[in-house]
Amino acid sequence: MSKEIVSTDEAPAAAGAYSQATTDGNLIFTAGQIAMTPDGDSLADEPIEVQTERALKNLEAVLEAAGAGLDDVLKTTVYLADIDDFEAMNGTYADFFDGEPPARSAVEAGDLPLGMGVEIEAVATKP
Repeated sequence: MSKEIVSTDEAPAAAGAYSQATTDGNLIFTAGQIAMTPDGDSLADEPIEVQTERALKNLEAVLEAAGAGLDDVLKTTVYLADIDDFEAMNGTYADFFDGEPPARSAVEAGDLPLGMGVEIEAVATKP
């Protein structure tokens, strides 16, 4: 199967030359999701827990548009503007992946888009 573009109005629109996600029919690769509402309102000034929750809700919406869900995630990468926010991010993250969590990398990335504190991307499999 060839590459398919995934798009949904339930997550913020791509703000550049990228897709919300792509899939080959088996694997789904998401773009990094940040703390922006589907309407484009920024939550960059909110605590990292709020930002993490919004980013994960956006990620969930993109995955659902691709025919999958958070339970289908194989790997995430979490980019933090400040690695000292790891524990707070992790507490909220654990609420979304409480059973058998995916593999994960978490890195301090310095400046993130639009002044965000966290950005999360995922690789998932279609059920």
